[in-house]
Amino acid sequence: MERIAFKMFLHKGYEAEYKKRHEKAWPEIKDLLKNSGVANYSIFLDEETSVLFGVLDCYDEVKYQNIPLQPIMQKWWDYMKDLMQTNEDNSPISISLHEVFHLK
Repeated sequence: MERIAFKMFLHKGYEAEYKKRHEKAWPEIKDLLKNSGVANYSIFLDEETSVLFGVLDCYDEVKYQNIPLQPIMQKWWDYMKDLMQTNEDNSPISISLHEVFHLK
């Protein structure tokens, strides 16, 4: 199992809408993540900076790497693109974070 952490960037003023859309996340997205070896996935918001912090456990790195290729994920990105900073393919700009401490 690998722990993965990253940050993304929400546009100011869209905090409530971002939360609302994730509260109603599509079952197909949840299934894709679970079937791709993702567990214990959380996203936190720094309300002062609008930076989102994601952390998850990955149990299958090969399947995890294929998530961006899935049509349902691309559809989700299209749905979310108005709320956050994105790349040209509408995927969220995401910066990997490196673990410097972990208490087990």
